[in-house]
Amino acid sequence: MGAFGGWEMPIEYTGIVREHLAVRTRVGLFDVSHMGEIEIDGPGSLALVQQVTCNDAGRLRLGQIQYSALLTEQGTFVDDILVHRLEESRFLLCVNAGNTGNDFRHICRQNRFGARVTDASDQYAQLAVQGPESEQVLQSLVDLDLSEIGYYRFRSGRVQDVRGLIARTGYTGEDGFEIYVPPTAAEAVWEGLSRAGRSRELLPAGLGARNTLRLEAKMALYGHEIDGETTPWEAGLGWMVRMDKPDFTGKAALAAQLEAGVQKKLVGFEMRGPGIGRDGYDVLRNGQRIGWVTSGSPAPFLRKNIGLAYVNEGEVFPGNRLDIQVRKRLVPAEVVKTPFYRRERRRPGGPRPNPETPHEAS
Repeated sequence: MGAFGGWEMPIEYTGIVREHLAVRTRVGLFDVSHMGEIEIDGPGSLALVQQVTCNDAGRLRLGQIQYSALLTEQGTFVDDILVHRLEESRFLLCVNAGNTGNDFRHICRQNRFGARVTDASDQYAQLAVQGPESEQVLQSLVDLDLSEIGYYRFRSGRVQDVRGLIARTGYTGEDGFEIYVPPTAAEAVWEGLSRAGRSRELLPAGLGARNTLRLEAKMALYGHEIDGETTPWEAGLGWMVRMDKPDFTGKAALAAQLEAGVQKKLVGFEMRGPGIGRDGYDVLRNGQRIGWVTSGSPAPFLRKNIGLAYVNEGEVFPGNRLDIQVRKRLVPAEVVKTPFYRRERRRPGGPRPNPETPHEAS
């Protein structure tokens, strides 16, 4: 256990590598109840969501989810979020645990539309079932056909006779579901999922495996790849910015940066020598510092040492040879295409991946 975002969180249960491989090959269960939930409803709800997010929430139909971000006036990240359209004029934003209070205040400051903004985090517990066998495990506990829920879609239903939301999303690079239920029901639902997954060797998984899984899939982590000094263009997340929609916070700054040119960009790298490029290590080329590592670790499924780094714009091409300053020595690394890991496509007729969601972003 360890402190994270004001919560006491499980780092690992039976070991990061075991948990990581269980999610990649079978199924894993995460308690992610620390995530924040902010509800926006009322006649002005869409206008407010459009103002504070860079993606186009007007494109969402009921039951759809969108990866998006809250930005500063400078076009940098306040947070990356998931926007769920619950009703025509009601939205649920899932936000990062450590940012919940700041996100809530950021939204409220811009609420000139008369929408109701509620920090509803205490009303939700969130459990994530992730892995190629997640649908089979969850299906026995719910009152709806999970095969009808497409990728980045959700439905309301009963889980263990408890009303909740079942979303086909995740932060692992695998197929899976995130389940929102009242906190009082969380323990019973966890136990039910554990029993249902026993025949498939389900393992509970902690923050350690969650981090290595998302890194293999090149999913950004706030405070590492994205923060108050970074824009979506730099982070490789420009695909979620809708510059053709009406004005939104940060739009002018993003337009100016796009015209002037981006000076740093996020790349993936593989170590070509013994060593791990850890967070914060310097990246060099020909002895000159050209960037820094944002995330780095062994990749249990790929059996490589990988990482993400910001480097000067001219250094981003695949095959570029770099050096990582690992303590007192330089270790060779190479820029590679990302994501490092991409799951196999689904069976014909099954839910199709959405190219505008983080699992499929390159």
